Amino acid sequence: MTTLTIASDPADAEAIDAVENHHAQMSGELTLLVANLANLANAADGDAAISARRRLVAWARESLVPHALAEEKTLYPAARELTEGRLLVDAMLAEHVAIVAMVDEVEKADTHVAAAAAGRALQALFAVHLDKENDQVLPLLAASPNHSIARLLEGMHEVLGGGHEGHGHADPAESATGHGASSCDCGTVDPPGNPELDVRVIPHAIRHATIFGALDGVAPGAGLEIVADHDPVPLLNQVQQRSPGRFDITYLERGPVDFRVQFIAVS
Repeated sequence: MTTLTIASDPADAEAIDAVENHHAQMSGELTLLVANLANLANAADGDAAISARRRLVAWARESLVPHALAEEKTLYPAARELTEGRLLVDAMLAEHVAIVAMVDEVEKADTHVAAAAAGRALQALFAVHLDKENDQVLPLLAASPNHSIARLLEGMHEVLGGGHEGHGHADPAESATGHGASSCDCGTVDPPGNPELDVRVIPHAIRHATIFGALDGVAPGAGLEIVADHDPVPLLNQVQQRSPGRFDITYLERGPVDFRVQFIAVS
């Protein structure tokens, strides 16, 4: 996120923050799912790779696509009413079509390596798409005296999020695999090698939301490593408050330049 969106109405400002945080959480979840698939693409255990691919596709179908459809019903029509937003919205709609096609490619790829490559492409496209929404669509609507983002999004949980606070929700991919983010269909845990999230490159305003999204995708027995340029004590306190006892947390590296923290979800 590179643009500061200023809303004159407090309710709109709160709605914008909620949308941007939800975007960050979705980005974190997608990052973890794609990393899991990439890590397992060449694994000897083909079942684990199949499960990772199914989890990614299931999350995309149950979270990403409904999010896109909700935007098409709320934010996009309002933005398209504005002269400055017509071509932008047309481009965003075309990207939605491309995103759905990329999810299909992940699902139907002939090899797990090809599926992982499609997953990386999906992640890159989604990142660019979210930047446009945060930096162009939301500011455009916030500046319009004829639109209220809060009213447009009233009751739209697919856009605002809110289902992740306090954790306790099921992994959206469980309906497709019967397992969480680390287990394959045979009931075994994925091979060692936790995905890494380098938070140094994530804008500070959405850094914690992105991390929370990634952590939400970690199932019992699985793990995630984050790399930061400072001691993430405030983050660790928030994680403990948000989901008490869910993670075993270990410092793998503790400065002076980089800090690497491992999160293992308790079985």
